[in-house]
Formats: sequence, structure tokens, C-alpha cells
Amino acid sequence: MIHYISTKHISLERLKEIIDGKYTLALSDEAVDAIVKCRKYLDSKMEDINRPLYGITTGFGSLCNVTIPSDELSQLQYNLVVSHACGAGPTVRPKIVKLMLFLKAQSLSYGHSGAQLKTVQRLIDMFNEDILPVVYQQGSLGASGDLAPLAHLSLPLLGLGEVLYQGKIRQASEVWAEKGWEPIVLQSKEGLALLNGTQFMSAHAVWSLLKSMRLSRWADLIGAMSLDAYDGRIEPFLPLTHHLRPHKGQILTGERFCEILKGSELINRPKEHVQDPYSFRCIPQVHGAVKDNILYVKSVIENEINSATDNPNIFPDEDMVISAGNFHGEPIAIPMDALSIAMSELASISERRTYQLIHGLRGLPKYLVANPGLNSGFMIPQYTAASIVSQNKGLCWPASCDSIPSSQGQEDHVSMGSNSATKLVRIVDNVETVLAIELFNAAQALEFRRPARSSEPVERVFNDFRKVVPFLDNDSYMHPYIESAIQFIRQEQYL
Repeated sequence: MIHYISTKHISLERLKEIIDGKYTLALSDEAVDAIVKCRKYLDSKMEDINRPLYGITTGFGSLCNVTIPSDELSQLQYNLVVSHACGAGPTVRPKIVKLMLFLKAQSLSYGHSGAQLKTVQRLIDMFNEDILPVVYQQGSLGASGDLAPLAHLSLPLLGLGEVLYQGKIRQASEVWAEKGWEPIVLQSKEGLALLNGTQFMSAHAVWSLLKSMRLSRWADLIGAMSLDAYDGRIEPFLPLTHHLRPHKGQILTGERFCEILKGSELINRPKEHVQDPYSFRCIPQVHGAVKDNILYVKSVIENEINSATDNPNIFPDEDMVISAGNFHGEPIAIPMDALSIAMSELASISERRTYQLIHGLRGLPKYLVANPGLNSGFMIPQYTAASIVSQNKGLCWPASCDSIPSSQGQEDHVSMGSNSATKLVRIVDNVETVLAIELFNAAQALEFRRPARSSEPVERVFNDFRKVVPFLDNDSYMHPYIESAIQFIRQEQYL
């Protein structure tokens, strides 16, 4: 299956289909024409240029006033890439690097960047062959583009750096020799086109959003199992209340819980208690707010991945080269910080439900074990969830409210969006673990309600979950069960 890169709007769902479906990429005729036209225009412009053009005939950053002789412009672009490859810290996970390759090729294909056709094609070749550059998480300020990470992404184009290929980290030069690929000789502006851009931030955002969308749906399904296991009430989910406060996510959450729990013996039986704790009663308000935030951030990130974000921007039809700021990460840094907060709250309310389930209330045994005292039961999984939720609170401090000037003050306000991006990934991973722990507890608690049954959707999840995680009569080594629960909610067949 082939996806043709073009100006057609690409959604997150389509991007997920491409990545998960192992599509190969190709340039559409439209993209080829745009790339070639822009490059030809820039080459012709270089012949009769009568003024400095930032990053094309000048140095970079605070060196923007240093004019470079025409016979050194290719060397200038080479120097830019190698000097900016200063990443540090852990490496970026391969799936995100693959997204970076796609997004960089997409951005360069609009015909406003001046890249050579063969440069864009080589990025596509790397995507198609699963040759993934080794990129580091630290080094970008999220303002002049993701300079250091994108430099590492671009090094292999020059036959430099390291790549992950067939499960091994290897020198790009070795893999290039095997493939019969020659290193790209960068032309004027190309290094800047490769390094200026938001593809490091955007790829992390895409990955986090796709996972957040899945986890949001799982949170409803797991929360419904917990509600039934806790002998909770359905009234807080009925539509009458939500139409008095018509937030879209709140309404959708109430509707979804009613749908999930339709036909449940447990939810429909008479209740002795008149109301539930907030972690159950306010699920529509909390889960709904998360849904609303996901939809907002999704709209922002889809705008971003359908944009040209390097600098300068080249406009062949208007005969203009404009040095501006499309590389600045602020438009996505703030939403990524907001998504971090939203997803952290999804974990926070989940941990509270777990706590309620092990508290020994409403006919459930303390710590969900038949012989508490001799057995600690499910005491410590809640500790683990609480520890993770607390870590998320620290990670939620918005990186986008920080700025440190660089490049001798030329780049005097930066977004720090790369830090927003990398910690968002950590938070979303943490949310997955907390929800898995809730599922572990909810399934155990539901057993104590037998022979009464929950709804068909809940029982289906429960029965399949029991194939990988058993009911625990006595204390057991629990780490493998938590890991199995994490793997279980990585499935989408129940959603």
C-alpha cells in the first residue's frame, strides 16, 4: 500500500493508518512539481541576487549579518547540519523517529522550502526501508525549529551519524554503501530547510495524541467496570443533568457509560447508598474535560503537520523570500502542556477509583482479598498508581512558560516546546500504567459480585482479561500481572 504525499489534508487517523499499516510513501506529481519549481526558482534567484538572504547567503542565528561567498554556500549548509547535531540524553523511540521522517518529507513537499527533489526522496527512502536515524531527546529549544534533533535526523542524508536498521544501531555510511546510496550534497538553503521546523515536537505530539485518544476510550470502559464492581449508581451519567451544562465531552461521556452498562444486573439493582464519591460520580465531568482537550489539541496538531514550518519561506509565484518565524513552537507547545494536564487528571481520577475499590466498602473485602492480614492483597498496586500520579503532577509544570535567550540574544524568546513534547510522552505512558492498574483491581473486585453480572461489553473485557491475568486468592508476584494488564489495554478491539 502506498501513500502519496500531496497538499491534501492529512488527519491523525490517516497518519495512524499509514504508520500502523506499514504503508510506503511516494511523492505525488503535485508534490514533485512544487519541489522542483521552488528549487529552480531559488537557483535562478542566486544568479542575480542583490541583497542578503538569511541562511541562504548569510550565516545563522546571530551570524545573520555575515555574508558567505557563493562558492561556499554548499559547505555552509553541510556545516550547519554537522555543527547542530549536539543532542543529548535518551534516544527517541523508533516509532516517533519514523513519524519525524514522514512529517519532514511532508513539510518540504509544499514547495516553499527550496529542498532538492533527491533530498526529499531520500527521506522517503529511509521511511520506506525502516532506516531510522538515531535522534536524542534533548537539545531543542522549540523555537528556531527543533535544531539539534533535526540535525541528527538529517545527518544520514550526508552519510554521517547512526541509524537503527534491522534491529541494530549502525553507522549510516555502512548502510548507505550496502544500499548503493550516495550522500546528498546539500545546496543553498537546504540545511536550514532540514533543521528549521517543528517535526520533533509534532511527531511527539502525534504519538501522544493517538495514544491519548485510545486511553481516553479505555478510561471509560475501565471506569464502567469499576463503577459496577463498586456497586455504583447510574444516575450521574443520565443525560438530563448534562444538558444543563452542555460541554460536549461531558455529554459524550455520560452517553458512553449508559451505553457500556446497558443491561448490567449490577448497575440496575437497588442501591442502599444515595450517592457515590467524586471519582465515580464526577466521571462525566472529568473524563469529558479530557475528551474536549484532546479534540482541541488534535485540531492544533493537525494544522501543524499540514504546514511548512521552516525558514525562510520561498514564494516563487510572488518572487519573494521571507524570513519569518513559522518554526516557533509556541502554537503547539501550549496545547501540549494542556494535554499533559488533561491526561494527568485522567490518571488521577483513575487512581482514586482504585483506592475506593480496595477500601473495604460496600461489601468488598479490604484490599480485594479473602483473607486480609495474612495477605496484603491489592494494597501495593495502589501505592504504585499513587506514585505514578504524583510523578505526573511534577511533570505537568508547563514547559512553555519558560524561555532562555540564545544566539547572542537574536533568538530571545523560545517556546521550550521540545520539553513539552518529551514530558508529554512520559505522562501518557504513565497514564497507561495507572489505567492498567485500575483494570487489574476492577476485575478482581467484580469477582466478589458474583453471581450478578455486568453488561455484555464489560463482561467481554473481563473474560478476555482473565485469559492473561487470573483472579488472586492469595498474595502473588504482581509485577508480571501489571505488565500483562498494560499490554492488554494496548489493544483496540474493545473500543
